[in-house]
Amino acid sequence: MTRNDMSPITEGFAVVDGLKVHYQRAGSGRPLLLLHGLVGSAKNWRQNISFLAQDSEVYAVDLFNMGESERVPGLDAGLEATADRLAAYMDALDLEEADIAAHSHGGAVAMMFAARHPERVRRLILFAPANPFCDLGHQLIRFYQTRFGVWFARQIPFLPRRLKATALSRMYGDPSRVSAGALEGYTEGLHIPGTMDHVMQIVQRWFVDMGLLRSALERLAAKPTLLIWGDCDRAVGLSSASELQSVLLQSSLMVLPGVGHIAFEEMPEICNQAMREWLSKPLASEARVTVSRRQERIAYESRVIEQGAA
Repeated sequence: MTRNDMSPITEGFAVVDGLKVHYQRAGSGRPLLLLHGLVGSAKNWRQNISFLAQDSEVYAVDLFNMGESERVPGLDAGLEATADRLAAYMDALDLEEADIAAHSHGGAVAMMFAARHPERVRRLILFAPANPFCDLGHQLIRFYQTRFGVWFARQIPFLPRRLKATALSRMYGDPSRVSAGALEGYTEGLHIPGTMDHVMQIVQRWFVDMGLLRSALERLAAKPTLLIWGDCDRAVGLSSASELQSVLLQSSLMVLPGVGHIAFEEMPEICNQAMREWLSKPLASEARVTVSRRQERIAYESRVIEQGAA
């Protein structure tokens, strides 16, 4: 795709329960929401939006109290509340249904949203989604739930850029693939008052939310889902994918060798094509409608031929 073929990206805000939620938008067609991970932003999808906008009306969302969205002190950071707020966000944009692509903690939000509002979700694409079957980061989460861990987390926005860049590179299978501008998508919002408060609320209730998600997953058994994982993921282990698939009965798994936790940024061309192909496949219900219409057309043409022959 050449630069001239790219859809222009516009910026906007949707007002959700009095809260201004920022998004980047491009393209036209079936709506597609892009949800970032725990300390990310809409900017994380900068290498994906324009490509996906060839076929979809794409909304890369700065989730509540993150990115360029408004900060509201004390906003409920739980998965259920965030999922319901996402439904209100779609209402504000007059979107009845959408495909959703999401990463890490955003993937957990997307799964909870699809469980609580199944009629609003057509398909899911989940990049290494946080899930109740992964215990890879439990020790780190427990550290950040301690008093010292909370204090340390609040120092992160003020750490030297070099240390932040090193932390981001560990999320890649190959650190040389970290592109220019990638770090800013994870760090620019951290300095805004209220951001770390919201992140720490998510961390404090992590195990409670994973328990709620585990109970909700059975409602996603029939939801078409594409799972994309790097086999060098240090944040959400690939081993949890098989257990997730045992619940998501209509899921497919794509594993990228040598790739880390942020596959859509590390290998954007491969991931863009995979997303496009997945979203273009007809759903079973759509396929039945197509077959029915084809049968109706054949029956109609037969009647015309018979009448002509008479």
